[in-house]
Amino acid sequence: MTAAPRVTVHHLGRSGEHAGGMTQVLNAYLAWPFEEADVRVIRSRADPHDLPAAVRRSSAALRELLRLPTDRPQVVVGHLSERGSFVREGSLLRVARARGIPTIAHLHGSEFAAFAERHPKLVSAALRASDRVISLSDESSEVAGRFVDPARVELVPNAIPGGTPSAKTRTVVFGGAVGHRKGIDVLQAAWARIAPDGWRLVVAGPIRDAHLVRRDLPGVEFRGAVPHDELMRLLDGAAIAVLPSRDEAMPMFILEALARDCAVVSTDVGGIAAVLADGAGVVLAPGDADGLADALGLLTADADARARIAAAGRRAFDERFSADAVYPRLERLWVEAATGTGRAATTAARRAG
Repeated sequence: MTAAPRVTVHHLGRSGEHAGGMTQVLNAYLAWPFEEADVRVIRSRADPHDLPAAVRRSSAALRELLRLPTDRPQVVVGHLSERGSFVREGSLLRVARARGIPTIAHLHGSEFAAFAERHPKLVSAALRASDRVISLSDESSEVAGRFVDPARVELVPNAIPGGTPSAKTRTVVFGGAVGHRKGIDVLQAAWARIAPDGWRLVVAGPIRDAHLVRRDLPGVEFRGAVPHDELMRLLDGAAIAVLPSRDEAMPMFILEALARDCAVVSTDVGGIAAVLADGAGVVLAPGDADGLADALGLLTADADARARIAAAGRRAFDERFSADAVYPRLERLWVEAATGTGRAATTAARRAG
């Protein structure tokens, strides 16, 4: 019997050494040995602050889409957060669909619900051009279901390959853009209150809101933007990871910390609470500096509590958020969309759209 041809999955976005969770998602896909699918990236994004480069990159992505043959099993996946991605990748999804190529919208943005309320036409155009929609949270699934048949929407958490944790040190790591949205002001207020002896707080990420940064705090190191592999090395050796965000979808940093046996402290925004449920981490209300100080104070003082939370987090990662657990689900969705099979077959989705 002749083996079925492999499906080519064209992801719209960018890969390589760039900041941002969506980029790390694509990097992980490229490195993974999928059984039925070959992954490639159509680079549709450039530096958002360089408008001419962004226009050139979008034009190049359009030309690449127009050159794709249409006589083979394939699917185009547009990774959407909010703002420009619904214009840029949303337009490319519509082009792919017009050429008869199956499409998937993969939602990432922390502000998707608010963006959809402000810009329903943009969101509708992108989602209705997609045979399937992948979301990262119940909220995003519910919002997406207002624009398309909910049967076309599936919640699939982010996932990453497992880490290689090393001997833990008395280090707390924050990873992400240093600014108000990710709660750097809250973290600094909490750290100033506890100032744990012998511990250091490493803040790794580009500084977005410089006026919030306090460089006078003892034991705090601001590393600025670091390569992704350096951030992973920091987490390998860190005992605690912290992300007191005010707004998120499903940050990769949380999963990366769980995979590296860190005790994780974060906030109840986006899909974080579901990831850290059942003792897999400490979940606080956003903006709660006193609660964060209490949590960090306990974890820096109590090695047993750290070990218990880190172990529960690693179990949650292995069972629900590791690449081994999640990537087969993603691959199934890609293959179903490419071949018109499965619960929400492409042909039925097009009629519903």
